[in-house]
Amino acid sequence: MASATPFPFNRRAIPAGATESRWQAGDGWSIRRIDWPAPAGTPKGSILFLPGRGDFYEKYLETLDHWAALGWQVTASDWRGQGDSGRLSTDKVTGHIDDFATWTDDLAQLWRAWTAATPGPHVLAGHSMGGHLVLRAAAAGQVDPAALILSTPMLGFTASLLPQAFMHQAAKLMKALGDPRRPAWKWSEAPGEVPEHRVLLLTHDAQRYADELWWREHRPDLVMGPGSWGWVERAYASMRLLSRPELLARIRVPVLIAATDNDKLVGWNATARAATLLPDCELVHFGKESAHEVLREVDAVRSRALSACDAMLARIAGAP
Repeated sequence: MASATPFPFNRRAIPAGATESRWQAGDGWSIRRIDWPAPAGTPKGSILFLPGRGDFYEKYLETLDHWAALGWQVTASDWRGQGDSGRLSTDKVTGHIDDFATWTDDLAQLWRAWTAATPGPHVLAGHSMGGHLVLRAAAAGQVDPAALILSTPMLGFTASLLPQAFMHQAAKLMKALGDPRRPAWKWSEAPGEVPEHRVLLLTHDAQRYADELWWREHRPDLVMGPGSWGWVERAYASMRLLSRPELLARIRVPVLIAATDNDKLVGWNATARAATLLPDCELVHFGKESAHEVLREVDAVRSRALSACDAMLARIAGAP
């Protein structure tokens, strides 16, 4: 079943019992988080979830609450410069970062504090860019999860028709031609307004997509549009780093990847290759029935992805 609760979940409200707060990165940057308390009795463990580029955790409340209802303590966090955790660009809607290592360093700090305060086993999950970053942090030994859950991890770009090395050099050139914080692509005529056909890239579920727009309207600080040229160049650099077989071979814990070859944002071939290089990886493969946001897809797709996730979680928790 797609839901562990007997009643329809309200995707446009913070669940009762979940608490929003902030934590401080090493340089004092204030980053937002949300926590579901440990369930009654003995928790099965704890899950930390990180969203994708331009994302915010409100989009994933339904899935996070599902895991909490299964008996897991659950936390989700913004990345610095996204969601309601400030901006690093020259405007309110462009997503920028100086280097992806800034984000993995933040994650390492959060991981240390979070694992010390929550029951194990500890599972790390991420969507798209979040999946890329948690995988990179695990490969670098900055985090030590019992397992990883990755939703369409950003390991390559669908738009990269030429080899990554060539595209990276082109991005370096574009980054150097002006302020690296400037937007790398046009978003829409009005800043922060989503393009008309954006839904086609993300999900076949019109209601779940509408939920995202509702949150953007009611919490306008969440709104983000294009990435910067600095972000694009650093993304290529990080994806090239993470494509090294010796790095992926370091990740010995179980990894579950849910991804689709119909993805119009991240490249399927890079994901499939990574799945063969990871020592202990289960790849849940979708086709035309799914777009990029597998965990926010129509119920038939989402249920299959969640069933695979829940089966892994049961194994990690030692359930019979």
